[in-house]
Amino acid sequence: MKIHPLVTDTQTLAALCDRLARSPFVTVDTEFMRENTYYPDLCLIQIADDKEAAAIDPKAKGLSLKPLLDLLVENREVLKIFHAGGQDLEIVHNLTGKTPYPLFDTQVAAMALGMGEQVGYSNLVESMIGVKLDKGARFTDWARRPLDARQIDYAIGDVTHLSTIFPKMLDKLRRTGRGEWLDTEMERLGDAASYLNIPDLAWTRIKVSSRKADVLGRLKALGAWREHEAQGKNLPRGRIVKDETLADIASHPPKTQADLAKVRGLSPNWAGNDIGGRLMAALEAAQPLPDEEMPVRDDRRPGLGKESALIADLLKLLLKIRAREADVAPRLIARSEELEAIAAGVRTGLTLLSGWRYDVFGKDAIALVEGRTAFSVRNGKLLMSEISGE
Repeated sequence: MKIHPLVTDTQTLAALCDRLARSPFVTVDTEFMRENTYYPDLCLIQIADDKEAAAIDPKAKGLSLKPLLDLLVENREVLKIFHAGGQDLEIVHNLTGKTPYPLFDTQVAAMALGMGEQVGYSNLVESMIGVKLDKGARFTDWARRPLDARQIDYAIGDVTHLSTIFPKMLDKLRRTGRGEWLDTEMERLGDAASYLNIPDLAWTRIKVSSRKADVLGRLKALGAWREHEAQGKNLPRGRIVKDETLADIASHPPKTQADLAKVRGLSPNWAGNDIGGRLMAALEAAQPLPDEEMPVRDDRRPGLGKESALIADLLKLLLKIRAREADVAPRLIARSEELEAIAAGVRTGLTLLSGWRYDVFGKDAIALVEGRTAFSVRNGKLLMSEISGE
C-alpha cells in the first residue's frame, strides 16, 4: 500500500479524493482534542482504500476540507468504514450538517461476529490479522505542531489495518448470513438527528430526583441556558456549571442573584457578574414542564408494579443465553430499555419484535413474560422449558 506524505494543501487533497472516489470503500479515522472545548478540535484525518493511504492536516494554512467532506457525505457510491465511529461522525456532522453515507462500523460488525460488545481497535486488529499495535502515541497532543513521523505513522495505521480487516469481516458476515443483522445499528449510528445538541433537550441528560413540573421546568430552562453558554464560549458544559449544581438550583432556586454566592459549585462572583445575571434570567423565564414532556415513571408502566425489576432481570438472563447460543453480542439483539418495555407490556415499535431479532430472542422473550416458558436446569446447564397448558 502506498503511504502518502502528510497532506497540507487543497490541490493534493482534491487529487487524493478523486482517486478514492473510484474505490468501493474507504476507511476513515480522526484524531481530535476535546478536553477543554465544547466542540471537538479536529487535529488530523486519516483515510485509505486498499491501495493508498494518507493523513490530512486540517490545521494546515489555506487547506480546504471540501473535497474530503464531499467524498464522505455527498458520494453515495463509496462505502465509508469507521471503527467505533460515533465521535468521528459527530465531527463530520459539525462540519457539514450531514453524516457519511453509506456507512459501516467495524465495532458494530464485531458484535454480529461474536467478538464482544465494544471490542477495541487494537484487540480487533490483533484478533483479525495478528498485528500487535504500538500504543506509544495513543495519548499524544494532536493539536501541537509539527507532528512527528511516529505520530503520523501511528495515526495512518488506524486506517491501513482497517482496510485489511474490512474485507475479512465482510466475508464472515456473508458466510454467516448476518450482514442484514447490522442494518438497524448502522442506521442508528448514521442518523444525523442524534448528533444535534438541541438546547431545549439538554435537561434530559441531567439526573434529578424530583418529578415536579416546576422543578423540571426550571431544569429545562437551566439546561438550555448552559448549552448556549457552552456553545458560545466553546467550553465543556462542566466548565460552565456542573450537572449536580444545576439540579440543586432547579430544586432550590435562589430568590435573587445575590443568593448565587451561597450556591455550592458556583463562584461568589456570580452574585454580581453577567453570567450570573443570565442564569437568573433563565430561571425567571422558566415555566412548569408540560404534561406531554414529563418523564414516565417506571412504576406507572402498565402491568408491572414492584415486580418490574425482576421481570427485566429474567429477560436479561434469557438474552445472555440466546446471545451465547447465536454467538453474537447481547447489545446487538436488544438494549436494556427494550427489555424494560417488554416487561411493561409493550408489544409494538420495538426492533426485537421483528426480523432476525424476533427469531433469535424476541419470541422467547414474549413467551417468558406471558408465562408460556420457564427456566430449568439440566445436567448443570440453564435451559428454557415450555410450560404445558392445563
